[in-house]
Amino acid sequence: MQPIKRSFMGVAVGTAIAFACTSPASAAGGNGPGVPREEVFQLVARSTQTSSVDVNPSGPSQGDEFVISGELLSQGATVGTYGEVCTLTRTGPVDYFDLQCVASFTLAQGQITVQGRFPVTPAGSGEVDLAITGGTGLYRTAGGYVHAVNINSTDTQVTVHLTR
Repeated sequence: MQPIKRSFMGVAVGTAIAFACTSPASAAGGNGPGVPREEVFQLVARSTQTSSVDVNPSGPSQGDEFVISGELLSQGATVGTYGEVCTLTRTGPVDYFDLQCVASFTLAQGQITVQGRFPVTPAGSGEVDLAITGGTGLYRTAGGYVHAVNINSTDTQVTVHLTR
């Protein structure tokens, strides 16, 4: 399970960071009633705790899970936390697989949820786009998507495209 864990861990973490920033770096507003406003901002997701569950059969197989938690950073300051679970949904050919991830981000103004499926190859997971599926508090009408790119083994740059 080690190669799988290393390949996707950063992107999985990155998808989770998207919602910690309470004051976006830039915003583009809708121009009229019923037109959603999009806020675009960047964060860094830093994993602080990870574990894996290897279901039978041993080795990479459908149902294996990765559990990740960490901090959400904006300009180096911690602005929230996240928890994420990713499940291996497809294996094969060798070193190719798909992950389905679900994450919750806890911020001062509420929570944001994100989910999606993405492929991982021997080259890694590359850039990943995942859906914002909802939230609570200030984010109760959240939609949009997050774009994640690994920076290193613990940090992922996330650009959040949040619509409300």
